[in-house]
Amino acid sequence: MIHLSQAATTEIGRIKSKQQPNVLFRLAARPGGCSEFFYDMSFDKVIKVGDQVFDLDEIQVVIDATSLNYLNGLKVDYSEDLMGGGFRFHNPQAIATCGCGNSFSISH
Repeated sequence: MIHLSQAATTEIGRIKSKQQPNVLFRLAARPGGCSEFFYDMSFDKVIKVGDQVFDLDEIQVVIDATSLNYLNGLKVDYSEDLMGGGFRFHNPQAIATCGCGNSFSISH
């Protein structure tokens, strides 16, 4: 299961309102970044074979089957500070994260 804070839900909804109608919020773990994987957020109109769809408050989150292995239990937050706003990821499966907070490693 994935968890979105109220602040993250609000910010995703704000960004989504500027997209095409009926788009879905897609969250994925992709190879690369400072560590082994990085978090990838995008909007998509298509649910692909193997995708899981989670209804979290008023946001539908789509995650592909491979990414779900790395993102299960993920908590996404959004906060603003002097450097601007950004999403924060708290992944219980991560054994290491880089300083940017968008990249992580897991044990195999």
